Amino acid sequence: MKKSLIPFLCALSASVVNLLQADDNPPRNIAFPGEHPRHLQGIATDSSGNLFWSWTTRLVKTDPSGKILQSVDTPSHYGDLTVVGNRVHVAVNLGVFNEETGAESFVYTHDADTLALLSKTPVPELVHGAGGIAYADGRFYIIGGLPKTHKQNYVYEYTEDLKFVKRIVVESGWTLLGVQTICRGPDGEWWLGCYGKRQNGKSRPVALRCDKNFKFIARHDVDLAVGMAISPNPDFAWVAQNITSRKDDRKSHAATLRLIPYKTLLETKLAN
Repeated sequence: MKKSLIPFLCALSASVVNLLQADDNPPRNIAFPGEHPRHLQGIATDSSGNLFWSWTTRLVKTDPSGKILQSVDTPSHYGDLTVVGNRVHVAVNLGVFNEETGAESFVYTHDADTLALLSKTPVPELVHGAGGIAYADGRFYIIGGLPKTHKQNYVYEYTEDLKFVKRIVVESGWTLLGVQTICRGPDGEWWLGCYGKRQNGKSRPVALRCDKNFKFIARHDVDLAVGMAISPNPDFAWVAQNITSRKDDRKSHAATLRLIPYKTLLETKLAN
């Protein structure tokens, strides 16, 4: 009798373990519910796997499956974002993008639970418009737009209380309108999502990979221009894709997220 129970108990134990593991893993693809008048600008995750979506004029929090938990309207232009503890920090430009003057760059900070706006911090060093923000090792790093005449990119370093430290030059060569998103990989390398070069009248996105000090390594033929975020399991990364539709001459935007192995990004082919 005891011997006959052993295989059953082992099978039951394995089934329970498999079920728990499945519950701990988010879906490989998430379609954002609803549509928006402006396109997705960036994504971020917290330690619980919740997702934060910046839709230019709306900030949204969802659970790991994509179910909406909180949503607030925002001024334009909300860019890429990052989560640090119980705070969501968003790069914001209320002025002109991609010009030598006219930008009004800020970091807006929200409560991560309620999305209530807590503070607005000017970052005037982003003279071409703040477009994205990331955090690592006690420092914030902000990227943004550029006029088409610039042949390199810039990252602006700030302390934890958003005091300016320095501008970092990224010797990447020209990209279309600067950098759109920023994310640090689990290996310490940085990924900068860009619109890339014009080909056949269309923009071909490209990603810049840099070392921990923003020394340029390579261009990758992968689209990170509307968002990348490392999942709570650092072996995987979320990559966002904007989906545009048109009805009655009006555009609307949706998005999907793909959960891919981080090593897959490293293995993407190099771009010119």
